[in-house]
Amino acid sequence: MRGFDRASGAFDSADVVHGEARRRLLERLQLVKLDPACVVDLGAATGKGSAELAAAFPKARVVAIDRSLPMLERTRARCADVGSVAALAGDAERLPLADNSADLIFANLLLPWCAPESVFGEAARVLREGGLLSFTTVGPDTLTEVRHAWTGIDDAIHVHGFVDMHDVGDLALRAGLTEPVMDVDTLQVTYRDVASLAADLRACGATNVAAGRRTTLTGRARLAAFREALHATRQAGRFEVTVELVFGQAWGGGAPRTQERGQAVISMEEMARLLRRD
Repeated sequence: MRGFDRASGAFDSADVVHGEARRRLLERLQLVKLDPACVVDLGAATGKGSAELAAAFPKARVVAIDRSLPMLERTRARCADVGSVAALAGDAERLPLADNSADLIFANLLLPWCAPESVFGEAARVLREGGLLSFTTVGPDTLTEVRHAWTGIDDAIHVHGFVDMHDVGDLALRAGLTEPVMDVDTLQVTYRDVASLAADLRACGATNVAAGRRTTLTGRARLAAFREALHATRQAGRFEVTVELVFGQAWGGGAPRTQERGQAVISMEEMARLLRRD
């Protein structure tokens, strides 16, 4: 959490991926008929999503939840004139909310920094029957160029491990959520140099928390080799970094659905019904 505390001041200047994921997630909400009384912006960061959710659902009470107090202070400042938004400190794995109290939980790029099964379990507890969890996370192809550039330099883990889309859906089902629907988009973000990439990752609090990561300082020679490997992929002075965005939604209430080969079985008829669901 300290990484996000430190990042609070610079977060808005480097949240291109976060903002694009939020925009696409909000677009997906337009496919679902919702009239929520209580909306939870889980992992609200600096409150951009909270303000947009308040505009999208003007009759709803929006609760912005984040563990980082500096982030919440920026949310409060951003939403000071939005009477329907309340900022609340809380852990996504132990939500400070009553059972069956929310109609919509919106979680943009929160799961990479939490235990997904715990977040899903809390969502299943908090959502009213028929309530919706709508979320984004990142898939295992994220930062694949960075991972590849480190190949052969050392054996340490330099990129956080991300959960596969199908495994995310399975976790949602096991937690008691129903009808999980997942889809994937891919972003290509370009950078002039490694320093710019590192600055953006730090500004968003996106540090490597993977087990097995190097806990000592990376030597100059290894860093130079990594920089050379990544810069060698540049075209027109810029190199690309992949972000695999995984979008998901699942409903609260009801029993877990049947699974086959580790995946939820959802017919085309069910998919059509989900998209026009009241």
